[in-house]
Amino acid sequence: MSRRNGCTGGEGTLTTQAEPRTDTALAVSNLEVVYNEVILVLRGVSIAVPRGQIVTLLGANGAGKTTLLRAVTGLLDLHRGRITKGSVTIAGRDTTRADAASIVRAGVAQVMEGRRIFAELTVDENLRTGAYTRTDKAGVQESYDRVMELFPALQSRRRDTAGYLSGGEQQMVAIGRALMAEPKILLLDEPSLGLAPLVVEQIRDIIVQVNEQGTSVLLVEQNATMALSIAHHGYVLEHGRIVKDGPGHALLEDKDIREFYLGMGEVGRRSFRDVKTYRRKKTWGS
Repeated sequence: MSRRNGCTGGEGTLTTQAEPRTDTALAVSNLEVVYNEVILVLRGVSIAVPRGQIVTLLGANGAGKTTLLRAVTGLLDLHRGRITKGSVTIAGRDTTRADAASIVRAGVAQVMEGRRIFAELTVDENLRTGAYTRTDKAGVQESYDRVMELFPALQSRRRDTAGYLSGGEQQMVAIGRALMAEPKILLLDEPSLGLAPLVVEQIRDIIVQVNEQGTSVLLVEQNATMALSIAHHGYVLEHGRIVKDGPGHALLEDKDIREFYLGMGEVGRRSFRDVKTYRRKKTWGS
């Protein structure tokens, strides 16, 4: 596979307004987030996902990646978190204070870490739940057919209980369920976590295919090699700050990324998953 380069109303609601013109699917600007009113997790984070591109967010455990996704999807309050500064815009609309349901209707779908499928339901039932906000039956069927084309392995498992599927098949169900919402931007949180290398390659190729069909993607990953190999642009998040960004292919070749995150400077390190704490030999960009 070739490498890819490339205003709110009231609290919790999204204002209806003229369709904005923008080439940016998602923009996070100078975002600060605190938990329990005292723990500052994000410290002025800014990232952008251009329409039609794959952007990856890399960082070690505890860097703030999941917190950033919660801020985008309106789920911070469930975890006693709050945005104290900055903004989030989706396709030009300010969604900083919007509730989760409004954000989904704005065109955002997320595949959470650990897949979070409904284990007791069938594959088919799981997929159909992804379209709960839609009323266009013909469109829902088109989305369903698209998912089956993307994941042929699920075609023979449609009536099987999802909890009995393999980890890779469950990840396919999770991504397929998100696509049933026909999102404009897809947020993926650690889609390769716990999967065999061959399955990771399949998931990688599916992400590329989804993007080529017109869906913008924000890929949050610890598997830096996989993520940067398909990303148009990448950001490195560390201790709640963006410390480096650039085109995916450039980050893949960057000496600091290779040393600290790809295992080129230390035996045994192969991904962010292995980088929980470390001592820097130098600062970023020096």
